[in-house]
Amino acid sequence: MGCPVVHFEIGCRDRAKTEAFYTTLFGWRIEPAGPAGIVSTGSGRGIAGHITSLGHEPHNYVNIYVEVENLEAYLVRAAELGARTLVGPVPIPQGRFAWIADPEGTMVGLMEPSASKPKA
Repeated sequence: MGCPVVHFEIGCRDRAKTEAFYTTLFGWRIEPAGPAGIVSTGSGRGIAGHITSLGHEPHNYVNIYVEVENLEAYLVRAAELGARTLVGPVPIPQGRFAWIADPEGTMVGLMEPSASKPKA
């Protein structure tokens, strides 16, 4: 079974300015949620996303998140294939995430939803 792309993230230095840009350009609705703004495209299609300002490098980026069932197993497999872990695993209310750099250095997010966590 494949692993779907389930989320996108847009990183920026100035969240208010960036949110205003995408709201004006695409008509997105953006709701504050802690350090991020949750994006609603209003189209009924596409994937969910958010805009955030980390306050440190990387400042400007776009990242996709691929849903996986076992985050550690995918991090090990990614390393075996030449990737390296950049961030994580990091717990969040929806589950856990990590960032990897593929063998060419492109950043990709991995997301393990709460429902997928192994049972103790």
